[in-house]
Amino acid sequence: MTINRFTEAQMTERGITATTIYNGFDVDEPPGDRAGTRAALGVADDERVLVHPVRAIQRKGVPAALDLAAALGATYWLVGPAEDGYGPTLDALLADAPVRVIHQPSPGTMADAYAACDAVAFPSTWEGFGNPPIEAAIHRRPVAVGRYPVADELRALGFRWFDPAGPGELDAFLRDPDPSLHDHNAACVRDHLGLDRVARDLQALLTGWVP
Repeated sequence: MTINRFTEAQMTERGITATTIYNGFDVDEPPGDRAGTRAALGVADDERVLVHPVRAIQRKGVPAALDLAAALGATYWLVGPAEDGYGPTLDALLADAPVRVIHQPSPGTMADAYAACDAVAFPSTWEGFGNPPIEAAIHRRPVAVGRYPVADELRALGFRWFDPAGPGELDAFLRDPDPSLHDHNAACVRDHLGLDRVARDLQALLTGWVP
C-alpha cells in the first residue's frame, strides 16, 4: 500500500502491485487558540505571521519560505528543529534573514500554531505526501505550496493553493480574504481525505483477505 499514486506507479514499474490510500485527516478538529498563542510568541495583534510547520532540512525550502515572508512583510515562524546536518546552514540563513524570525515549536498544539498564523509556507521540493497544506485547509489558512510531484497530484483533487514564487496573489488575499477559498479547500479535505474515506478504502482493500 502506498500513500500516493506517484509511488504506486514506481512500484508498478518494478513489477510490484500496489494500492494507494491517501493520508486521512480529522476534518472536525477544533480550532486553536489564536490570541493566547500569539501572546506566548510575543506577536503583536497587527503583526503578519507566516508559519513554516516543518523540520528544517534542505528539501523543505527554508530559503524560499524566508523570501516569501520578506515579500509579504511577515514574521517567519519555523516550528521544527534542524535535522540531517542542516543546522549550520539554517543558522546562517536565519542570521541573515531580512524579516523577524521565530524558531521554536508551537507553545501549544499545532492547531494553535495554525490559528496564530496568517498564512502557511510549504515550498518543499520533495515530499511523500505533505500534511501541512491539508492541515491548513482544515484550519482555514491560505497556504503557498511548492511544485513537488505529489503536490501536483493533490492539486488534482481540487485544492486551491498559492505559488511561493508569486507572493503578490497571497498578499492580495491577506489584504482582502475570500472565505469561499477556505470553504472550497475544507470541502476537498472532507470529500477526499477524511478519516471516513480512509476507513472505506481500508475495508475495500481488506475484503477477501480477512477470514
